[in-house]
Amino acid sequence: MEPAKTDTNTNEIKERLWRIIFLSDTKLGRYFDVCLLILISFSVLVVMLESVEDLRDAHLVWFRTLEWVFTIVFSIEYAVRLWVVRTKRKYVLSFFGIVDLLSILPTYLALVLTGTQYLMVIRILRLLRMFRVLKMSRHIGHANILMDAMRASNPKIAVFLFSILSLVSIEGTLMYLLEGTVNPGFSSIPQSIYWGIVTITTVGYGDVSPITVAGKMLASVIMLTGFSIIAVPTGIVTAEIGRSMRKSDSDSRQCSKCSCAGHDANANFCKQCGGKLDA
Repeated sequence: MEPAKTDTNTNEIKERLWRIIFLSDTKLGRYFDVCLLILISFSVLVVMLESVEDLRDAHLVWFRTLEWVFTIVFSIEYAVRLWVVRTKRKYVLSFFGIVDLLSILPTYLALVLTGTQYLMVIRILRLLRMFRVLKMSRHIGHANILMDAMRASNPKIAVFLFSILSLVSIEGTLMYLLEGTVNPGFSSIPQSIYWGIVTITTVGYGDVSPITVAGKMLASVIMLTGFSIIAVPTGIVTAEIGRSMRKSDSDSRQCSKCSCAGHDANANFCKQCGGKLDA
C-alpha cells in the first residue's frame, strides 16, 4: 500500500503545483505570476544594460552572474512546468512553451557562440502572461481579430509590394541612366533601386541625391508617387480589420433556444427559430 500512497501524494503535489504555475485563481498562483513577471523584467533589463559598453566594462562580472542566476531559475521553472503539466506535448509545442524554452537557451549557447546571450531579450514575450494575471484575457480576442485581418490582407499586400518593387526597379534604372555618369551615388542599378526605395517610402536618408535637372524631375515624380501610395497598405489592413470586427460581432450572437449563431449585430430575433435574442 505504501507505493500507492506515495503515488497519491505525488499526484496531489503535482496538481497543486500545476494550479499555482498554470492558473492564477489562487493567492499563491497570483504571487507566483507576479514574481515571475518581475524576474523576467529584471532579466531583460540586465541584457539591455550589458550592451552599453561603459556599463559592460565596469560590471561585466555582475551582469554575467545575474544572467546565469536568471537562466538557472527559469530552467528550473521550465523543468517543473514539464513535470506538472497534464499534456506535455501540447505545452512544449504551444506558443508559451516554445517561448519558455527559447528564453533559457541563449545563455547555454553563449558558451559556444559568443554574443548569443543577447537573444535572451526574447524573454520579454513571456510578459504576455500579464494578461492572465491582470484578468485581461478577454482582450486577447482583439488580438485575434488583428491577426485575422493581417492574414486576410496578405494576398493584397503581396500584390502591392510586387507592384512597388517593379516600380522602383524601373525608376532606379532610369535614375542610373540619367545620373550614373555624373553622380557616384548612382554607380549601379542596385544602388539606384536602393535610392528609389528610400525615396518612395518617404524615408529620405539624404545619403544619395540627384544633381541633374532630369534626375531631379524624375525624383519629384517618385516623391509624389510615394505620398499617393503610402496609404494603400494601411487602407487594406483597416478594411480587413473592420470586416473581421463585424464578423466577430455577428458570430458572437447565439440563440439561447436553438444555439444558432452568426446573427447580425443589430438582430433582435433568431433567424432560425424566431426566438428573441439576448441583448
